[in-house]
Amino acid sequence: MKLIVVAVGMRMPNWVETAWDEYARRLPSDCALELKEVKPEPRTSGKTAAQMMQAEARRIEAAIPPQAMRIALDEHGKDMDTMGLARQLEGWRGSGQDIAFLVGGPDGLDAALKQSCNGRLRLSSLTLPHPMVRVVLAEQLYRAWAIMTGHPYHRA
Repeated sequence: MKLIVVAVGMRMPNWVETAWDEYARRLPSDCALELKEVKPEPRTSGKTAAQMMQAEARRIEAAIPPQAMRIALDEHGKDMDTMGLARQLEGWRGSGQDIAFLVGGPDGLDAALKQSCNGRLRLSSLTLPHPMVRVVLAEQLYRAWAIMTGHPYHRA
């Protein structure tokens, strides 16, 4: 199983890349974490937010592996604690499918794209900056794996 994060936004600060690389490195190859960055639509194009999200959705779609299960990160998604994420990760792992986590741009994800997803996940009730979302998601996926496998990183 691969965990693929498809995120709108490129050229993140060094601290984001460093943190991402650290958690991606820690995960084993049978639960590999991969990042696919998608170019954001220019906010100076005169397009509406809906038009920009549609353009970004086309790029996101192109980056998702064909048979991957899609999980949209969304403020209205399922609120899950870390233990719940570990149980969910174990279920996904049992399915044998790759999992694609979709992270939208400044305006979020296109409504039709969200509808095409197998599920929606909310990382926090707080508003997180997009670079932070990548780091929090990577850390929580690593922590869920640690719980699932009995690794000492997570001490309950």
